Amino acid sequence: MNFFSINNILVNIPLGKGGYDLSWIEAVGTIAGLLCIWFASQEKIINYLFGLINVTLFAVIFFQIQLYASLLLQLFFFAANIYGWYAWSRVNDQQQIELKIRWLSLNKAVIISLISVLLIAIMTFNIDRVFGYLTQIAVTIMQKFGFNVQMPILEPDAFPFWDSTMTVLSIVAMVLMTRKYVENWLVWMVINVISVVIYFHQGVLAMSLQYVILLGIAFNGSRLWIQAAKENHSLPLSHVK
Repeated sequence: MNFFSINNILVNIPLGKGGYDLSWIEAVGTIAGLLCIWFASQEKIINYLFGLINVTLFAVIFFQIQLYASLLLQLFFFAANIYGWYAWSRVNDQQQIELKIRWLSLNKAVIISLISVLLIAIMTFNIDRVFGYLTQIAVTIMQKFGFNVQMPILEPDAFPFWDSTMTVLSIVAMVLMTRKYVENWLVWMVINVISVVIYFHQGVLAMSLQYVILLGIAFNGSRLWIQAAKENHSLPLSHVK
């Protein structure tokens, strides 16, 4: 049994026309992703272990279906999970947890929002070029490591604005999570809502359902972290860093 093959089917889910063939690697990767988000909402550092499993397996999937730009995004998430694990585990001289759940200051929130809007705008008008360039980088790197891969034929992005929004906000949300900012959950909820609609529209019902579950977990995470921030005397959009 080749666990890492997307053709090794675990079950056919009766969704849409002909159902959806769920492979073992996708099933385990998805479960790991759900556990990652759940433990993060509980402020459990083990979330990063499941995050590493999730992005590693999804990188393998993206390699097999020739989505090399998405594969590179998983490499970023892998590095972010490593950093988050390190940042969450650091302690100061008084053995107090260095990072506490809190809100972004007003200045940081404005700066991050402006940068996000700018990057989304740039990507929206250049998304095919950007992902084509990233794909070429990924192919070149893999060829240097001996993989027999060729540059795939890339079709134009079906939803340039929404795809750009999800990509940029995913990076922003991941960075905010590693620093324990409440806003990460609010950003994840926006991403999840967009994902549910886009994947449903594209007929990928299993993935759409997955993001409905993620939306619920993100909502619960925001509730818990807002309460924790209040206990840490942190207020939204304050001038305190």
